[in-house]
Amino acid sequence: MTGFGKILIVVGVILIIIGLLSSVIGKLPGDIHFKKGNVSVYFPIMTSILISIIISIILIIIGKFR
Repeated sequence: MTGFGKILIVVGVILIIIGLLSSVIGKLPGDIHFKKGNVSVYFPIMTSILISIIISIILIIIGKFR
């Protein structure tokens, strides 16, 4: 298997883990939710920031081993 294939597998596993964690964590305190009548709007700001930080840390760790 080439190096690119291994990277794709690692990224896939990381995305699966992040997906599972986000479904377990649910709504964080910084997430914004508006509901008026039949319209509901949800902005997962804190969840997005947390996932961005986790992905950045993982990519930094992967970059150190390359």
